[in-house]
Amino acid sequence: MQQLFADDNAVAQWELELLPLRGIERLPLLLSLAWHLRQRDGKRAQELARKVSALLPSAHLPDDARASIEARLQLIDGEIRWLLGELDAASSLASRALEVFEAQGDSIGRADAHWLKAWISVDRGDHGQRDAELEACANAAHAAGDQQRATIADAVQARWAALRDLHAATQRWGARFDLAEEVPPGVDCWINDFFGIAASQSGDIGNSAGFWIRSYEAALETGQIRAAATAAANIAEKFSHLNDHHSGLEWMQRAMELAKPTGWPRSIGSCLVHTSDIVRRLGRLDAAEELLREALVILAPQANGRAYAIALQHLGDLCLDKKDYGEALDAFQRLSERAEILQQSDFKIVALRGQAHALCFLNRSLEALDMAQLAVDRASRHHNAFHHVEALRVLALIHGQLQLSAPPGMAEPNARLHYLHKALEAAQTIEGYTVPGDLYDALGAEYARLGDFGRAYEMATAASAAREKTHTLEATSRAIAMQVHHQTEQARAEGLHHRELAMSEARRAEVLQQTSKLLERLSAIGQEITTHLDAGAVFQALDRHTHALLSANTFAVYLVDPSGRQLERAFGVEAGQALPRNTIALDHPTAYTAQCLRERREVYIEHVPSERDNLVTPGTAASRCALFVPLLVGERALGVMTVQAMHPNAYGERERLIFRTLCAYGAIALDNAHAYAQLQEAQSQLVSQEKLAALGSLMAGVAHELNTPIGNSLLIASTLEQKTNALEEAVNGPGLRKSQLLSFIDDARKASTLVMRGLHSAADLVSSFKQVAVDRTTEQRRVFNLHQVTHEIVATVMNRIRKDYHHLEFEVPETITLDSYPGPFGQVITNLINNALLHGFDGRQDGQMRLVASTPVEGRVLITFSDNGEGIAPENQSRIFDPFFTTKLGQGGSGLGLSISYNIVTSLLGGQIAVSSSDAGTTFTLDLPLLAPRHDPERPATIY
Repeated sequence: MQQLFADDNAVAQWELELLPLRGIERLPLLLSLAWHLRQRDGKRAQELARKVSALLPSAHLPDDARASIEARLQLIDGEIRWLLGELDAASSLASRALEVFEAQGDSIGRADAHWLKAWISVDRGDHGQRDAELEACANAAHAAGDQQRATIADAVQARWAALRDLHAATQRWGARFDLAEEVPPGVDCWINDFFGIAASQSGDIGNSAGFWIRSYEAALETGQIRAAATAAANIAEKFSHLNDHHSGLEWMQRAMELAKPTGWPRSIGSCLVHTSDIVRRLGRLDAAEELLREALVILAPQANGRAYAIALQHLGDLCLDKKDYGEALDAFQRLSERAEILQQSDFKIVALRGQAHALCFLNRSLEALDMAQLAVDRASRHHNAFHHVEALRVLALIHGQLQLSAPPGMAEPNARLHYLHKALEAAQTIEGYTVPGDLYDALGAEYARLGDFGRAYEMATAASAAREKTHTLEATSRAIAMQVHHQTEQARAEGLHHRELAMSEARRAEVLQQTSKLLERLSAIGQEITTHLDAGAVFQALDRHTHALLSANTFAVYLVDPSGRQLERAFGVEAGQALPRNTIALDHPTAYTAQCLRERREVYIEHVPSERDNLVTPGTAASRCALFVPLLVGERALGVMTVQAMHPNAYGERERLIFRTLCAYGAIALDNAHAYAQLQEAQSQLVSQEKLAALGSLMAGVAHELNTPIGNSLLIASTLEQKTNALEEAVNGPGLRKSQLLSFIDDARKASTLVMRGLHSAADLVSSFKQVAVDRTTEQRRVFNLHQVTHEIVATVMNRIRKDYHHLEFEVPETITLDSYPGPFGQVITNLINNALLHGFDGRQDGQMRLVASTPVEGRVLITFSDNGEGIAPENQSRIFDPFFTTKLGQGGSGLGLSISYNIVTSLLGGQIAVSSSDAGTTFTLDLPLLAPRHDPERPATIY
């Protein structure tokens, strides 16, 4: 499921995951990246979308899946066009995508299509349609079970409702969002935006800036560049309203830096409007007008939107400062019309206040009085202290021109002072607000006119302090710098020379960006290559990435042979075909490969001379450009890597840097693979020695066991031979008595019984040994009876058990049958018995061992082997299955027995082994499947 807004970490991870993929495997990640780069980098998003479209015909997807992807691509294109101000094209694309999503019942797709259509309606100024689209977006998100999308849609509905009627919006939405709740940044952006709007509408300027700062940070983290630029501009406006123009300009610069590279008219125009207003407040009216006029031109195609209404507001205030009251009245009248259409209360108050101010100086004071009083009432009703201050000041201005009756509760000498003090009181209630110097100036002038010079001086001093605080040199300098920067950009756009400079700068930035992306990609490639511990896998990875990054007809890796006197081609590909192995002597006088290794330096031949064609390996093509780089690990040279092309000058500095980096990664990976192969060989030898030692011990034990029944049989046979000779002498001599014959028959019967018993015992033992030996040496899979195999295993080790007067009991039902590996299973049981004899009963006699099997769960067998030995020390229990760990090193313990047993049980037999131990003894528990997992016959499953 596509997220609406993913954070930067997720996007970066997708970029890395995309690098090793090829062909159709890239499609899902390309689509995700295109979607989440739509505002981060619109051009790249379009490029990735084109790659998705190119892959679709070969994807063999069902029709509905293909249609869904195509609709998602339309949404990406639509959003980019909306941001560029192409509202009709954007609306058409969003509608077409919506039709597809509705036909497929794709609620997520429907929600995203309605989301885009809502913002298109915003820029068109169609706020009824906007609300309908946002409601549809929330409903579709709820239908899909996507709470994040639903919350975002609700928050955006709430922010527009707050602009229309703060009280109603707070009642409906205030309890919907909890700022203390942890939410994803994509959601947090819009929740804080709503609270910022609500605080601003109520005149809580300081808190509104705080909410928008959190909204700005969350928007940046989730790639919502337009929302981030809007939030930064709102923050700047609020700092400016608090008369902290320096902070306001800092935030406006951030907004500009986000908006300018995008080319989005609404974002750029809005930034110019807000910058103009701050510059106006600093008294630079000409610069402010220049910025504002440009903004109005940019925003003209979206004249029905809120951004254009803000521009009209600032145009009216600028005209008032310039004393151009006719144009000011026109601007505020147009704003009044927009306010009625938009139904946004802040614009209604501003339009009334501005018209009143202009009318006052156009000799229409009575009209002005009505409008000013209405503005004061509305600002008071909406609890907007900032607008209340401005409206009260206009009332004071009107009362200074007209002789009107005293307002109710007036305690000052006249109505003008009364309203000015009301404005001062309201201003002092705004947290963080610095009262502007011109308000103190107005109070001082009025006191001076009335002859109260003490109070006039007091107000003049306060005005000076306020100006020093708000009109800092640093803020004014920053405003001038921004103005100069803007003028420079305009001049550059007008001149051909400067346009060329801009193109050059763009190319340089592109190269830097490509270099940064290349380094990121090489880093990811290096991580992939060096994770392989098999030389063949390393060769394949190097070949794949070399062909992806460079022009390569031939790629080969030569390694130094064990003798150290020649290079052998370990891997080679030419035009997609594998090259045969060949060798090159290190002292070869003309071979570039040998030269590269001997001199341990890169050899680059831009244009291979044609006279060298006769040195080309038969059956291969003659290259025209070749690059050889040694594979070095520290001071050791492993070999040489080469890449070759069929045209001259194929590899510039960038390409050689890429190949050097691949060679460095390849050398490390091949060295690791060689070390790992040596480790495996050493481990295999140790295990083989362990197996031979175990088999030798088994043979010695069996030989000892056979000695008793065979020896007894020989003794009885020799005794019977003597009695037979004596009987023969009696028959041939004086005569045979009946009693002698009967005695001989009785002895013969007893002897034959004993001989048969001994020989049967020996035959059983030989049979057991034969089966166990076959199982141990072949590790063949077969169906076997667990009771029979256990009996055979126990029979082969009884000599060692009885030698020290130990005892082993086993209880294995005769009904348990396994399809598994009896040899490795026997090796595990033998290792457990030997472990008990060597460690558990060290220096003791009369030890007790018990082997029990049961089938508590269908399809599995539980085998427990326990002893009453001295147990395993607690600090060693977590290490007993580690290779080479033993407490009897040099005393008969190799440290491999339990490690081998663990690997056999968990890998080959597909089960689990656990141990518990105390002073009362040790218990090993084996949980095995009756049907062992299958293993690739070409890859033996012997576990070391």
